[in-house]
Amino acid sequence: MNVSIIAVGTELLFGQTVNTNATYISNKLNLMGFNVMYHHVVGDNPGRLKELVKSTFTDNDMIICTGGLGPTQDDLTKEIVAEAMSVELYFDERCYREIKSYFDDRGRTMSENNRKQAFIPVGAEVFHNEAGTAPAFGLEKDGKCAICLPGPPREMKWLFENCVTSYLKRFSSKEMYYRVIRTIGIGESDLETKLLPLINNQNDPTIATYAKEGECTLRVASQRESETAARTAVDCMVNEIDKLIGEYIYSYDDEELAKVVVRRLREKELYLSSAESCTGGVFASCITDVPGASKVFSHGFITYSAEAKEEVLGVDKTAIHEHSVVSSKVAIMMAKGAQKVSNSDIAISITGYAGPEADEGRDNGNAYIGYSCSDKFEGKSGYIELNTKRNDRKWNRNYFKLRMLLVVYHILNGKI
Repeated sequence: MNVSIIAVGTELLFGQTVNTNATYISNKLNLMGFNVMYHHVVGDNPGRLKELVKSTFTDNDMIICTGGLGPTQDDLTKEIVAEAMSVELYFDERCYREIKSYFDDRGRTMSENNRKQAFIPVGAEVFHNEAGTAPAFGLEKDGKCAICLPGPPREMKWLFENCVTSYLKRFSSKEMYYRVIRTIGIGESDLETKLLPLINNQNDPTIATYAKEGECTLRVASQRESETAARTAVDCMVNEIDKLIGEYIYSYDDEELAKVVVRRLREKELYLSSAESCTGGVFASCITDVPGASKVFSHGFITYSAEAKEEVLGVDKTAIHEHSVVSSKVAIMMAKGAQKVSNSDIAISITGYAGPEADEGRDNGNAYIGYSCSDKFEGKSGYIELNTKRNDRKWNRNYFKLRMLLVVYHILNGKI
């Protein structure tokens, strides 16, 4: 079944509010086997909304509208959808009682305009809203279906999970299952090239690649008569993908790299420490964002100045003078210093130019990641050099963070 999503609200067009509802609904619909065709955004304009509803129905079996179900005069989604589908409205006593009760329970007086929300299209199935005041509904007529939900994400999500999901099951005979594979160290074009033998012959399951900052993801999806059949098909395809690009994969279940690293550290009962210069604590922050990181992360040093590197980590002043503060030599010494002070099993460091102004003769995005390990890893140490040649400070810092995570990941898996 083809579905389009219509978000109603002038604030969306003005950029005052981000349309997160469409993302949420699309994800849920895809999981249920529906084909999401379009996302539309329209302001609080009755004429344009009515025209959009009618035109969207020409090549869609269903529309899902969010917003415009409130008590004010410009909340007209319900009225316009009913008019477009040639259906009258009626006053629903139960809805009115629930709206009034919502205010009474909170010791508030309900204004008269809230009565407007109790009018429902004739023949619609009402979705009673326990997260707010606006009732939602699903309306079927002449082979078409309109579902109208309130705009506030908290209310919309509650209604979707508690009412709409069960309502939608009557329209789909198939089940969808998918997995998201995360990769790093390979660009989207190279990733697609390596997967062409599978992509060129795909039917079901399907493979889609997506580029993110510093990494790429794959979505492998199947739509079958049962979730078990779809899951089996996806798992078989994931095995084939692993044969082609397994060296770049760090997660088969859409996990952040930091989460994967923390889990591996916990499994091996190891401690990690970090020493950061140009990233200013971004790496340590992403590690400590993961629940349970306190069991594996001992120290995070932010040694931004040359003096801090010398005083806190014991970096040799002569090395800084001879090789520059941004050098492989200093990166290794930072890691060794962090490992010594913290007595951690793995220490990771970085020094570089995040941008937008590198030293004369140096590139923005040039950085060195150092690492130093305990005897559990035979005391190995070393570095890798990065050179993005980008002036974007935020992008560079995020990319550096990911590459630091990757180095730790490779150490844990014996690839370094």
